[in-house]
Amino acid sequence: MTEPTGIPVGAEQTLKRVSVATQLMKREKEVSVRVPSNELGSTKAAAYHEEQSPPELRKGYVYRSTERPEKTEITKSLVTDHDAFRNYELYLPMTSNCSVAESSEDSEEDMYRDAEEIERERVLLCGTSSSEYKLSIAPEMDIMEYCRKEWRGNTPVAKRMRKGYEAVAQKFASIRRVRGDNYCAFRATLFQALSQATQLPSWLQSEDFTMLPENLLSKYDWIKKWQLKQKLSRNMGEISDEIKDYLILLRKKWKNISEIKGPIEKQEACDKLFKNEEEEYSLYEALKFLMLNTAIELYNDDKNGRRVPVFSWLLFARDTSSNPCQLMHNHLNHIGHSGGLEQVEMFLLAYALQYTIQVYRLYKYSTDEFITLYPNDPEEDWPVVTLITEDDRHYNIPVRMCQETML
Repeated sequence: MTEPTGIPVGAEQTLKRVSVATQLMKREKEVSVRVPSNELGSTKAAAYHEEQSPPELRKGYVYRSTERPEKTEITKSLVTDHDAFRNYELYLPMTSNCSVAESSEDSEEDMYRDAEEIERERVLLCGTSSSEYKLSIAPEMDIMEYCRKEWRGNTPVAKRMRKGYEAVAQKFASIRRVRGDNYCAFRATLFQALSQATQLPSWLQSEDFTMLPENLLSKYDWIKKWQLKQKLSRNMGEISDEIKDYLILLRKKWKNISEIKGPIEKQEACDKLFKNEEEEYSLYEALKFLMLNTAIELYNDDKNGRRVPVFSWLLFARDTSSNPCQLMHNHLNHIGHSGGLEQVEMFLLAYALQYTIQVYRLYKYSTDEFITLYPNDPEEDWPVVTLITEDDRHYNIPVRMCQETML
């Protein structure tokens, strides 16, 4: 069978729609009453009721993983999988390419969160000045208890969210809340992958794995602009060495945790890792670089006439990421700093890890997209990790699969 070398007519039309800025649509957020919680990482996806005083009115905002509202323009694109003949909606936020200064981040955060809430989170997340005791994954709690605390209103949004949580509760008994700092998609996915790891993935066993930074830098000079953990990049040798250290750490931690047999001991090892801020963020840098490597492979495959997944066309159809260099400059370098993962980048993360990321999208309850797979046509032998989102921005973790579900 001859592999397709071009974009099918339907997909080509989709890509044109995605790239035309004049087709932007504002996504309307329904208004709901949510009760502020002292727990960690609340997504705060709904706004206060219209009857609240004007300063409290937040209608029309989309909440990003920074836990504060941000006006966002989105393009709603209907993507047709030409292999499986399946349709699904993909929301591609049209975001700015500019970095946000730290002082700007702090002032914007203060605009939408009162002093008491900010201080409450600092105490909960930091507790101490030591980086080893910051809480990235909260202890588990009953999923319906969490739902009742977060969604007490009677608006359509609140009712839909409760129905969504009830459906998730048929499969999972508890939820663990994830710290929201623009790394939450990485944090939730990696935590789930390590929690259930029983062996080292084949791509981590490759002898050339740790040579990846050196090999790519020798081919693509623009990678020297890679931003390392909120620091300006140095010379190519330092970049290569640092990223190599991150990749070595990723393989070491994955290997050590996968070799732990007892589920309790394995969970304790994961909890310990995600309390060590220095190691945790180093792992996220490794994941970002693996995403860049995967993007380069997909881009080159497409240029050489090889078959690529549909999301790859969408990834490079954006005006801000028409090639891997732009993807790095305008998107990957900003992840964790001034932005999180966009939905199309969730596909890229899944391909980089060779994992299927299954997401309960609660605001899509009662639609075909309530449970979304990244990618939507995964390889059969890829392990599956499960996340929960209320808004496609912040992700939490469902745990303790119900016994009847396991049977």
